[in-house]
Amino acid sequence: MKINSSIYREVMLMIKNYKPIQYRHELKHIINPLEAEVLNQRLNLLFTKDHYTLNEGYYDVHSLYFDTPDDKALKEKLNGVSQRHKFRIRYYNHDLSFIRLEKKLKYNGLCAKRSTKLTVKQVQDILNGKIDFLLKSDDPLMIEFYSALKGELLKPCVIVSYQRQAYTYDVSKVRLTIDRHLCTYKNIHDFLSLDNRNISVDDFAVFEVKYNEFLPDIVKMVIQGLSQKTSAYSKFAKCRQIDW
Repeated sequence: MKINSSIYREVMLMIKNYKPIQYRHELKHIINPLEAEVLNQRLNLLFTKDHYTLNEGYYDVHSLYFDTPDDKALKEKLNGVSQRHKFRIRYYNHDLSFIRLEKKLKYNGLCAKRSTKLTVKQVQDILNGKIDFLLKSDDPLMIEFYSALKGELLKPCVIVSYQRQAYTYDVSKVRLTIDRHLCTYKNIHDFLSLDNRNISVDDFAVFEVKYNEFLPDIVKMVIQGLSQKTSAYSKFAKCRQIDW
């Protein structure tokens, strides 16, 4: 489906108004449950917990990803394409008062993210194919998302859920996360009302380190003992490859 020329011009104008984006380094390690426990104890002693963290020491992440009819985002990930992006909608725990539309970008091993807030009604409209409100927005990310939905025929394709333990360190804006209990759900339309009827996907834990200019020595010290081989593990790809 082509977008008419007036809409295309509007899309391009809005995208030009984007603020400059900061690309960050991202390292991933696949670790076993014992390593995850030991690592979390270290992080808990040295760094600040993410503000989403619950009393249990973790929080739930729920994301709805979008892809084209020919699975462009999945294929680019599996083939290791160096410059790619994908759209998702995300919220934490069961708090629907703070839902984000996000565009995740990858460029030669670096990562970045743009985001904007959505309401419950807007998410429900997107699930029902009612997307005209995106074009009426003055938010460039919403305009770009509309363009992708129309031009690339993007559709919601998979729900990705997991538990996250997260910590931050101000130097070089370091963020350290341990993600466990990866699962998915069969019905996309359940995204706003998820229950315990999920499908477990993987028993591994994923340790991720994101940082700006350099990796501080204290962080290097913490991750000593882990496999120094980084991984291209993708929670999105793992859940997409579930054989229903």
